[in-house]
Amino acid sequence: EVQLVESGGGLVQAGGSLTLSCAASGYTFGNGAIGWFRQAPGKEREAVASINNNNGRTYYSNSVKGRFTVSNDNAQNAVQLQMDDLRPEDTAVYTCAARAGTGPYLWGIPVEYEYWGQGTQVTVSS
Repeated sequence: EVQLVESGGGLVQAGGSLTLSCAASGYTFGNGAIGWFRQAPGKEREAVASINNNNGRTYYSNSVKGRFTVSNDNAQNAVQLQMDDLRPEDTAVYTCAARAGTGPYLWGIPVEYEYWGQGTQVTVSS
């Protein structure tokens, strides 16, 4: 059974940084892809970033490009989301998702991922 567990969320002031981690059991991050999504109260789920574990390519939404960085930590079998220059509009529950397939994928589409974590809250105060 695949389980994904996010950690690293919390409260931070605008302009600050947080690093989220997505740790997996029953899944090897060396294959497939990992996506990060977020959902703020009253808003739809939004794709934030993704990393293709097969070729290392990364993808970002326009709203976080240049501020967020997604990376693998193969030694820990985890994926990190480094979030810098945080803004109040980044406040949301952040969830990681895993895709087992190795072929091309639409990184921002939730149904492309088979496994989901429970999410971690990120709150950015102004």
